Amino acid sequence: MGRGRHAGYDDQRGMIVARAAALFAQRGYPATSMNEVAQACGLSKATLYHYYKDKYALLVSICDSHVTRLQAIVHEAVSHDAAPKQQLRELIRRLVEEYADAQDAQRVLTQDVKFLDDIDRLRILDKEREVVNGFARVVAALRPELGEAAMSKPLTMLLFGMVNWMFTWMRPDGALDYDDMAPIVPDLFLGGLKAVTAPATLDMTNDE
Repeated sequence: MGRGRHAGYDDQRGMIVARAAALFAQRGYPATSMNEVAQACGLSKATLYHYYKDKYALLVSICDSHVTRLQAIVHEAVSHDAAPKQQLRELIRRLVEEYADAQDAQRVLTQDVKFLDDIDRLRILDKEREVVNGFARVVAALRPELGEAAMSKPLTMLLFGMVNWMFTWMRPDGALDYDDMAPIVPDLFLGGLKAVTAPATLDMTNDE
């Protein structure tokens, strides 16, 4: 029987992923070296390589762990027996709160996923699609007359566009932080959602 991993092993891996994500977000994946990651972590290169065999493995871990947490948020929120409006409010709130501690990982996922090989990139993009589809299904349940394929997905992408890029203008010393914004975003989205009508030119039978 193989040895179980010590809790400290996972803690160390988590620290390495967080520090590497900060460097990749600031400098970009191509411009960051494993030596710089080791220095940021206060580790020797030998110790760093004990946890991650190369920089590519770090990139995969950053992207995969981040999107997996987003999947968990969707699964937990929709598992509760709540009305669609409450589910959507909870989904948006949890998403904003997650981004408060994951700005670097989100930036890496947005900017550097293109450096993954086809298999890893498609696997992570599939997880992203699952997250988006989870939101879209709740939007469709809230406004079924808009058509799930025709309007719910575009509305969901508008929502993600609003949340995903908050890191570009949120400032640590700003008047509002992520905790402040967590209830504001669903208020804005839900308050405006009821005013949406499908364009007259839109084919509501389109399943794409």
